[in-house]
Amino acid sequence: QVQLVESGGGLVQAGGSLRLSCAASGRTFSSYAMGWFRQAPEKEREFVAAINWNGGFTHYADSVKGRFTISRDNAKDTVYLQMNSLKLEDTAVYYCAAVRSYAYRSRPSEYLYWGQGTQVTVSS
Repeated sequence: QVQLVESGGGLVQAGGSLRLSCAASGRTFSSYAMGWFRQAPEKEREFVAAINWNGGFTHYADSVKGRFTISRDNAKDTVYLQMNSLKLEDTAVYYCAAVRSYAYRSRPSEYLYWGQGTQVTVSS
């Protein structure tokens, strides 16, 4: 069992930045690939970014490429999502997820463990 707790969400103006954190506990963090997903009202949960077990490989949705950066610190059992140049359409609840895999994954169905989510609201 892996427990995930996100933090760092909030209200930010368009063009601003936020850094989300996801703290993991319960198992060897470095055995897990991690991902960030988001879900806006009345929309399906969508992939944002993923990272492999040691941070050597990352993958991004086209909508966030060049603006968001996923990273991890295995010594702190934490994965991060740095979000820059935020847009109104980035408004959503952001979830981190974990799967026991050395390679990253990009589909929600591939992840076993999920956090409770943190709200990100971008205003004009």
